[in-house]
Amino acid sequence: MRENNLIERRFSVAPMMDWTDRHCRVFHRLMTRRARLYTEMLTTGAILHGDRGRLLGFDTREHPVALQLGGSEARDLATAAKIGEEFGYDEINLNVGCPSDRVKDGRFGACLMAEPALVARGVEAMKRAVGIPVTVKCRLGIDDQDPEIALDTLARAVVAAGADALIVHARKAWLNGLSPKENRDIPPLDYNRVYRLKAAQPGVPVVINGGIASLAEAKAHMAHVDGVMLGRAAYQEPWRLLSADSELFGEAAPHASMKDVFAAMMPYIEDELGRGTRLHSITRHFVGAFHGVPGARAFRRHLAENGVRPGAGASVLRDAIALVEERAADSIAA
Repeated sequence: MRENNLIERRFSVAPMMDWTDRHCRVFHRLMTRRARLYTEMLTTGAILHGDRGRLLGFDTREHPVALQLGGSEARDLATAAKIGEEFGYDEINLNVGCPSDRVKDGRFGACLMAEPALVARGVEAMKRAVGIPVTVKCRLGIDDQDPEIALDTLARAVVAAGADALIVHARKAWLNGLSPKENRDIPPLDYNRVYRLKAAQPGVPVVINGGIASLAEAKAHMAHVDGVMLGRAAYQEPWRLLSADSELFGEAAPHASMKDVFAAMMPYIEDELGRGTRLHSITRHFVGAFHGVPGARAFRRHLAENGVRPGAGASVLRDAIALVEERAADSIAA
């Protein structure tokens, strides 16, 4: 199973709160067949007691797609993982990296770096409950922990418990003194530490994450680890994903241009609008689609001003795309 995971994990888009919802993932899938996609983090409590259809429902075209869980109680993690498997997810990923206060207060996320035995019990329970891969996404350490000790200790514990892969955000998390936003930039990146983890765990897929801004950077990391996870660069500049399959897998992209992607997205949008979804819930993920292209600003402004209006339909997106085409034509004519 781990040999197959090496291929499947070469490239993925990171789980990001408030960003990688089901609409975002369908959009990303239309640009890359091969990227592994992740849900936003869902707590075990939400899954056990909430509206599972709303929380866990996804479009089948998203495969391969992983469910990221937040939690620490082994029994709840096992139950939530089993529910995720029954919904059709391809992987269960445990969040041991989110630094928010809410996560810390709930005893999940990055604070679990201090409790590797507890994390291992959760992984072991999930492995017993499901037949799909169980993975862990973590930081290098937290606060005053020594990353050399903290990361190896966690990795050894979860691998012994059966974890199928490790995804490492190459920064420490400071739970005391930095906000979640600051934790995305201020703690220095240390990619070499992740490389050393891979050297110490040669039989386990290790994926690197954090501050990677391009596919060229991703390819450079692949000389040292099994896979790369792109976060904000993939979300804020989604056009980068159009090259992922060709650059990293030697395969053609599902669609050749962003215009083609949006044409393929239209039936999904029309269907969602028919179900009562607000247009802005979908189009908010498109703002970076034409980054650096003439008309990109007009595209963003049109979506922002018109996509939020009651009853806004797919014509809003079509009109926004037309603005890009007009500016592009003007640029060529000039």
